[in-house]
Amino acid sequence: MPKTTTCPCGNNQMYASCCNPYIERGKLPPTAEALMRSRYSAFALSNGAYLLRTWHPSTAPNELNLETSAVWCGLEVLATEGGKANDDKGMVEFKAQYINQGKVGTLHEVSRFIKQEGRWLYVDGDLRDTSCELQKVGRNEPCPCGSGKKFKKCCGP
Repeated sequence: MPKTTTCPCGNNQMYASCCNPYIERGKLPPTAEALMRSRYSAFALSNGAYLLRTWHPSTAPNELNLETSAVWCGLEVLATEGGKANDDKGMVEFKAQYINQGKVGTLHEVSRFIKQEGRWLYVDGDLRDTSCELQKVGRNEPCPCGSGKKFKKCCGP
């Protein structure tokens, strides 16, 4: 991803100064929310190595297959609890928009994080609103990621 591109995590910052230092340069996210945002960006960029590095060993899968037709196109943080620089546990509730085969869906999760040896790690999460059906988006409709652009000029195929 070009470093002059807006970060996928939705912070309205350039990727180079937002999630790139965590994903590509090994800097440690200072909060659970920063880790969650960087993990979302890693999903959007198909960076499985970063996802596995930031997953707690007790719940991490042995391998991660990110080959999917889903395109992650929007993140909204709904709530945080704990997870600050001086905490050792945290929770982040979020909704992530994705597009799969021209249809829009939402992943709504409450994620749990712990801090071990100065590093925030993703433990697990509880899915919410799992009954949400994928909805077709027209090419000239507003993009569901919230950019204000038409779907065809933003996240669309």
